[in-house]
Amino acid sequence: MANNTNNSQTPQQVHKPDREVRSLYQELLNRWNQRSAEGYAELFSEDGNVIGFDGSPMNGRQEIAAELRQIFADHQTATYFGKVREVRFVTSDVAVLRAVTGMVSSGESDINPAVNAVQTLVAAKHEGRWRIEVFQNTPAAYHGRPELAEKLTQELRELL
Repeated sequence: MANNTNNSQTPQQVHKPDREVRSLYQELLNRWNQRSAEGYAELFSEDGNVIGFDGSPMNGRQEIAAELRQIFADHQTATYFGKVREVRFVTSDVAVLRAVTGMVSSGESDINPAVNAVQTLVAAKHEGRWRIEVFQNTPAAYHGRPELAEKLTQELRELL
């Protein structure tokens, strides 16, 4: 199993894939925050997929870059702050990352609870480099459970 450790490995070697996948996710947020459509898209495999906050699909690097160029041209996008909840390895070369995120709108200093999200990223290692295969960004609406929404907002505020 991919999560087993080899006693001959150093702690740094054992945790390196976990750090690499976490770094990939952080770089995804950074490139969004930098409004870099091409930089964002290059983190994906050639045929990677995005399911956006509103459910809109983007398929393949070219479409991801084109859609984001349009979004960045037409909207003043908010800044993401994410917190990784889990990285789980399906195999040594395939990982699932689960995270939560909040957004701070331009000119604001606090997270907008209405756009908190739960994110899932599936990454695979291609020729020694981790690439995103699927990224899904789902609103953390918590319908009928305002205490969960507030708890998440408080947790995300700690990142600011």
